[in-house]
Amino acid sequence: MSVNEGCQLNRKGCSKKTDQKLDTYDWLCDIPESANVTDLVEVTFKNTRKGYFRNTVGLSLEKGDVVAVEATPGHDIGTVSMTGQLVLAQMKKYHVDQTRTEIKRIYRKARPNDLEKFEEAKAKEHDTMLRARKIAENLKLNMKIGDVEYQGDGNKAIFYYIADERVDFRELIKVLADTFHVRIEMKQIGARQEAGRIGGIGPCGRPLCCSSWLTKFSSVATSSARYQEISLNPQKLAGQCAKLKCCLNYEVDAYVEAQKDIPPRNIPLETKDATFYHFKTDVFGRIMQYSSAPNMASNVISIPVDRVKEIMALNKQGIKVDSLTEEVEEGKPIDYENVVGQDSLTRFDKKKKKKKKSGKGNANANANANANAATSQNADAAPDNNGSSSASPATEANANPQEPSDKGPDPKDKEGGQNNGGQRGDRRQNRNRNNRRRGNNRKPNGGNGEETGGGENNQSSNNANPQGNNE
Repeated sequence: MSVNEGCQLNRKGCSKKTDQKLDTYDWLCDIPESANVTDLVEVTFKNTRKGYFRNTVGLSLEKGDVVAVEATPGHDIGTVSMTGQLVLAQMKKYHVDQTRTEIKRIYRKARPNDLEKFEEAKAKEHDTMLRARKIAENLKLNMKIGDVEYQGDGNKAIFYYIADERVDFRELIKVLADTFHVRIEMKQIGARQEAGRIGGIGPCGRPLCCSSWLTKFSSVATSSARYQEISLNPQKLAGQCAKLKCCLNYEVDAYVEAQKDIPPRNIPLETKDATFYHFKTDVFGRIMQYSSAPNMASNVISIPVDRVKEIMALNKQGIKVDSLTEEVEEGKPIDYENVVGQDSLTRFDKKKKKKKKSGKGNANANANANANAATSQNADAAPDNNGSSSASPATEANANPQEPSDKGPDPKDKEGGQNNGGQRGDRRQNRNRNNRRRGNNRKPNGGNGEETGGGENNQSSNNANPQGNNE
C-alpha cells in the first residue's frame, strides 16, 4: 500500500489530507466490504471540481491514484479522492442522480506519456489566461477572466470568468479558438469562487475558508451582523472578494437562540430621577447597558436581564423605581464565589517548621541542673550547731531515690545520650552521701550504735566530706 510521506499514513482514505479543498475523510477505508459495495469512484480535477465515474474495467483503485477518465472530446487526467460506500453518500449530498445523469467511465491508470501531456497542458494555463484577458479587453467586454484549466490531453480549455451582467462572448470564443487551437468552454463563476481559486490570508490570520475547506456558498445578509451586535462598517464586514464575509453566518444561530430571552431594546427604563435608554447588550453574559442620553454614552449602567424585566414590569404598572441597580440589604453579607477552585492559593506552599534544640544543648542544661542540685545537697549536709553533720532523710530521698549504678544509661531511655552529664553528677553526689554515712555511723567503744557528740568522731566525719569531694 502506498504511503503519504507527509503524515506517514496510507493515502487510501485514512490519511486526513488538508492540502486539497475537495478532499473528504473516508472513515470506512479500513473495512474491506465497503470497497465492493459499488463501482462508482470520485475523481478530483485541479482542486476546483470533481466528478463521479464508473470503474467498469475493475481496476484496483485507492485514494491518491492518478487515472485517465472519459471526457468530451478525448480523455482527462484526475486523482481518485474516494472509493466504496461513501461515494453514494457524496452523490446524494451533491444531488447527483444516477438515472438522470450520464456517468462516464474510467479508462486506465495514468501512464507516463499521459502525465507528460498533462504537465505540458498545465504549464500553458497562466500564459493563456493573460492573453485571453487582453483579447477580452480589446473586444470591450465587461468581464474578467479569472482562471484557465486545460484538459488532461490538451484538446480542451475551460475559461472561468466573472461578470456583473449578461455578456455576449460569441465573438470572444471564435477569437480564442483561432488563437489557441483548442476547444473553448466558458464557465461563469462568482467573486467568492474566484477568491477561493486564487487563495489568500484572511483578517483572522488563517487561509481563506473558500480556498481551504468551504465548497458550498450560502447567502450572507447584514442582519447577521445586527444579531451579533457588530458595527455595520462595510470595510470590516467585507472579505477579499468584496462581499460580506462568510464567517458572519457561523455563529448567528447561537446569537438568535440566546436573544429569545432578551427583553425589547426600544423600551426605555423610567426612574424617579431620569429616563435611561438602551445602549448595548451582552447576549451570552445576559447584561444590558443603559445610558441616560438616547444617542450617546452618558452615565452608562450595566443591569442584569432579570432586573431589566422587573423594571419594565413596574414601569408598565406606572411605578418608577428609585434606581436601576438592586439595593443590597444592610447587614446581609455579600456572597462571593471563589472562581479559582474553592481552595486557598497558598495551599501548596511549604510551612516553615520550628527547629528543635540539639541534644548537646539539652545535655548541658541537664548537667547544670544536676550540679545545682548537688550544691544544694552539700549545703544541707553542713555541720549543725551541735557540731554533727547529717542530712535529713527527706532530702536524701529526694536527692537520690534510686541506688547508684555504674552501668550507664538505660538503652530504653530515648534521651539517654542527653543524661550522661546528669548521671555523672548523681554518682558524685552518692559518693559524698555514703562518706557522710560512714563518718556518722561509727560506733564508739562499748557503745550501743547511737551517735555521740565526741569531738574525735565529729572531726573524723567532717574530714570525710572534703575527701569525698576531692574524689
